[in-house]
Amino acid sequence: MKVYLTGATGFVGRYVLQALRAAGHEVRCLVRQPDHPLPFEEEGVEKVGGDLLRPETFAGTLDGCEAVVHLVGIIAEKPRQGITFDAVHRRGTLHMVEAAQQAGISRFIHMSANGARPDGTTAYQTSKWEAEEIVRHAGFAHWTIFRPSIIFGDPKGAPMEFVTELARRLVRPLPVLPVFGDGQYRLQPVAVEVVAAAFAQALTRPEARGQTYCVAGPQPLAYDEILDVIARALRGRPKPKLHLPLGPVRLLVGTLGRIGLLPVTPEQLAMLIEGNTCDPSAFYRDFDVPQVPFTPETIAYVRRAA
Repeated sequence: MKVYLTGATGFVGRYVLQALRAAGHEVRCLVRQPDHPLPFEEEGVEKVGGDLLRPETFAGTLDGCEAVVHLVGIIAEKPRQGITFDAVHRRGTLHMVEAAQQAGISRFIHMSANGARPDGTTAYQTSKWEAEEIVRHAGFAHWTIFRPSIIFGDPKGAPMEFVTELARRLVRPLPVLPVFGDGQYRLQPVAVEVVAAAFAQALTRPEARGQTYCVAGPQPLAYDEILDVIARALRGRPKPKLHLPLGPVRLLVGTLGRIGLLPVTPEQLAMLIEGNTCDPSAFYRDFDVPQVPFTPETIAYVRRAA
């Protein structure tokens, strides 16, 4: 089918684009910069320019498409530029849903995030929930929502890959690794190829219709363990850690992090300490995807990417 894809230039989007093409779909990508290179541009991939926050800029570009795969999201706000969680996640999704309805599209596959809920501890989580609700109540004949945990994989030049950023900013350069709190909060990293394959499969799987899936790797790991796996991938052995009391850390991040002087925002710190795990059994039951563990071998790309 002809699929309208948002977020194709991002980390996950590049893999989803490849998965859609591998499944035989034609893909039309909404991009802010039409001159931005994309993989497979001459093999059933079309680009149209537009800004998700200004629906008039992409009006009519969904005509002729049969499905939407909506991936656009942010992990940090830039309020002075009008880039907030509410604007991108809620209003951006509303704009895309309305455009899909106007184009008569009946299939909508949506990227949310693990931890999305109405009473989230951060605006990131609540805005993701509000976007989900827009999709759920839009009246699409076939819709699917994915809530991934931390996604890992070769970034291939794209930003926002969690593991590579940790390796580049923390694990590789520092002899002792600072850790917020006790480091026992757990994450459940999932491979980007697994996520991308599921997005492509969701377009045609009847069991995915009207479902919201937790997407996670096969095993939860403590944050300390995550750092050890990255260190082993980089240099063959873990590094010593310095566990920092959460009180002073929250104060520091709440001031310097909020104005961009630290590589972590208060929202990101809150979600990290909260943990990021779930039960992905329904996901692995309904999709033909492997359970890829988080090991030094599966993140060997950090040696080059970081």
